[in-house]
Amino acid sequence: MYNPQWLKKKLQDAYKTCHDNGWFFWIITFFIIVLVVGLFHLFKSLNNHKPNVPVIIATAKTTNVPIYLAALGNVTPIYSVTIRTQINGQLLQVNFREGQIVKTGDLLALIDPRIYQAQYTQYQGQLARDTALLANAQIDLKRYQMLWRQNSVAKQILDTQTALVRQDEGTILLDQGLLQSAEVNLSYTRITSPIDGRVGLRLVDPGNFVQTSDTNGIAIVNMMNPITVVFTLPEDNIPSIQRAINKGKPLLVQAFDRQQNRLLATGTLLTMDNQVDPTTGTVKLKAIFKNENNMLFPNQFVNVALLVDVLANATIVPTEAIQHTLESTYVFVINEDHTVSSKPVTTDVTFGNNTVIRSGISPGQSVVTEGTDRLTAGSKITIVNNNRR
Repeated sequence: MYNPQWLKKKLQDAYKTCHDNGWFFWIITFFIIVLVVGLFHLFKSLNNHKPNVPVIIATAKTTNVPIYLAALGNVTPIYSVTIRTQINGQLLQVNFREGQIVKTGDLLALIDPRIYQAQYTQYQGQLARDTALLANAQIDLKRYQMLWRQNSVAKQILDTQTALVRQDEGTILLDQGLLQSAEVNLSYTRITSPIDGRVGLRLVDPGNFVQTSDTNGIAIVNMMNPITVVFTLPEDNIPSIQRAINKGKPLLVQAFDRQQNRLLATGTLLTMDNQVDPTTGTVKLKAIFKNENNMLFPNQFVNVALLVDVLANATIVPTEAIQHTLESTYVFVINEDHTVSSKPVTTDVTFGNNTVIRSGISPGQSVVTEGTDRLTAGSKITIVNNNRR
């Protein structure tokens, strides 16, 4: 039968005996040591049975990496012409479709030519009349010259006839100038395209009276092929651009859409401005594109990538493998025993989804790209991707 009083008395007697003999301290110490050793082995056992961390890895590779400078650009036609009338008159015809591709010399519009045709005819008749007067004066001059040599006419009459011939010659020059002016005005009634390009929206309808003072014009023609893009870059990029230009090879320029998802056109750098804008600290550059598919439109905003250099045989890893702390940049490298080590690296430019590694790892080494948030140095891993990227 269980007797608490008897058990209590026995424990008190054991405690007193141990205390009197000095054994109490050593017994407690022994139990503490046993407890610590047991906990150590327990934690070690748990750690050994900790599940491996599943990860996805990639292999550091060697490739040539292009160095691009990114900028925002504005598409600008090489030539943009506002078609305006150079004479006053009624617009009879508009001979183009909105958005039509036209060639140099194509008839775009016709202004009523009748008044200018009449003026031209008038000056033609005036020139013919004055030409006849000049011819008659020249005949009289020859007659007076012969009579004067025979002392049959006074010198004053000869001089007067000579002056009359010169006067008629001046009148002929005046008539010719008036006739040429009328001819030019008559040609202005036919408005032709001065460049190859694309016609915009019609700004004036047939039947309207157009004048030289009209500011809007009849239409705008923009050259589409080729076309240019003007963009700006910080002045700090000037040395690298200038070094690339000095190599004597055309610099590749790519134009992407606003979201940078689609390549619109590829061209070359045409020129760089001769000064830096002091208000923005940037320099303007102009690139030219063939634009054969008309993917670039005037005043369109595009994202520009200018190729200034190529890093030969650069070591790259996927950008998601790069880990950052306040003190350093590192990657998790795969060891032979399927554990990981933290390896500090020095990075350079990004290239698509990859980053260039200047130092820290070598080509062929495997690094963790996914699952890094659960890793520490020495963690065991399980590789879940079948083929290494």
